[in-house]
Amino acid sequence: MKIVAVTQARTGSTRLPGKILMKIGETTLLELHLNRVLRSKMINELVVATTTAPEDNAVVEVAKRNNLKFYQGSVNDVLDRFYQSLQASNADYVVRITSDCPLIDAALIDKVIEHTVKNDLDYCSNTLDPHYPDGQDVEVFKYSSLVRAWNEAKLDSEREHVTPYLWKNSTYKGGSIFRSDNFSENYSYGHLRMTVDEKRDFDVITELVNHLGTERSWLDYATYLEKNADVKSINADFARNEGYSKSINKEK
Repeated sequence: MKIVAVTQARTGSTRLPGKILMKIGETTLLELHLNRVLRSKMINELVVATTTAPEDNAVVEVAKRNNLKFYQGSVNDVLDRFYQSLQASNADYVVRITSDCPLIDAALIDKVIEHTVKNDLDYCSNTLDPHYPDGQDVEVFKYSSLVRAWNEAKLDSEREHVTPYLWKNSTYKGGSIFRSDNFSENYSYGHLRMTVDEKRDFDVITELVNHLGTERSWLDYATYLEKNADVKSINADFARNEGYSKSINKEK
């Protein structure tokens, strides 16, 4: 059984351009993200999926510097970019993560993988009913599920965000195509934000790294935010999944 993680990484963010190449000290957010993912004990391979836009050659350089595989594909059809990035990997299960989550926790990734494989699920995530901070998002699915989504997803929102076709047709959401589950450990931290979409998000990550370092668990970071309201409040007013909501609004 082969488990391949794909992280989506591009510099063309509309809200904070070049965000993944911003640095805390000498380390870019992208490298922080990659180094934390590579601590996983269950992932066999990590692929950086970026775009053919000239500015994303900088992402390729980071991947090369860290001896990681990479793929450059469509800017807008992210589902196709994601799918094509796996064609040389022979994956059985796929882990989807995004590079705007610099403090993603490898131990949490492994727990979601274990739950998916143990229960023979087609799709599993900790975001169907989010109890973890935004920025600790993990999706795991069978490669065969991805192939079906790639073939059948038609809406722009399903192509721009990779997994909506999967979770919308999941049994957890009342669908019938993909046997699914939400991974949860009875935490209640879904209101916290550790992703980077805005400058204030970067400020929060900088505070967490400066006070706790780069090797702590997601729960350590969450506990710090809960105990330090002045830091938590910096980006508390941003909505979760704003990018997907914008895609839906465009379709309407």
